[in-house]
Amino acid sequence: MGILYPPLCAACGNVLMRHERVLCLPCILDLPRTGFHEDPENPVAQMFWGRVQVEHATAFINFYQDSRYRQILHELKYRGQYRVGIEMGRMFGHELKDTAFSRADLVHPVPLHRRKQRRRGYNQSALIAKGLTEVLDIPVEDGLIRRVVNTDTQTRKSRYERWENVDGIFAVKDPEKLKDKHVLLVDDVVTTGSTLESCASALLCLKNVRVSVAVLAYVRLD
Repeated sequence: MGILYPPLCAACGNVLMRHERVLCLPCILDLPRTGFHEDPENPVAQMFWGRVQVEHATAFINFYQDSRYRQILHELKYRGQYRVGIEMGRMFGHELKDTAFSRADLVHPVPLHRRKQRRRGYNQSALIAKGLTEVLDIPVEDGLIRRVVNTDTQTRKSRYERWENVDGIFAVKDPEKLKDKHVLLVDDVVTTGSTLESCASALLCLKNVRVSVAVLAYVRLD
């Protein structure tokens, strides 16, 4: 099977060597890493200033429309490539190891609405969270937060429309398991931060809960 259908790099499409997983070595070396975890005032952190209290926020890579790395998100989000999400999560985890993000009490992926998850068959953010926690050795929870409203796609919406589209769409299912915890929210892509803001707001209504954010890809709107 491997001879007939050799594994391909999720970014450039070249055949992977025996020791390579998901990405070939040249694509790993060229990854457009943000380095945001080293800067507490990075662009992702600034998204939440004056909006919601987030302890720390970062993204692993920059997302550019004309980049070959766009294919990574396509493989993960639309083609059911579980291994892509898990392996990218592991890479992200190695970057966050021994930082403030690794001191969270638990990791929770941003949930999809049950209808969307049933249609897609999986939550891509949960795959990233799985790989991340394998490296950080932090427990992952999936199901303590629910998406109670199935929103329209955020594509082509303005910043205000994005915020309006996700306001109040999340609810906490089991508050006792989250009380006094530092929760690391994980998502696949961040553009304006509206979805993450709404999810964090639901958590911050609980007693002594703190929230940090880790996202695979950061998209610039300008």
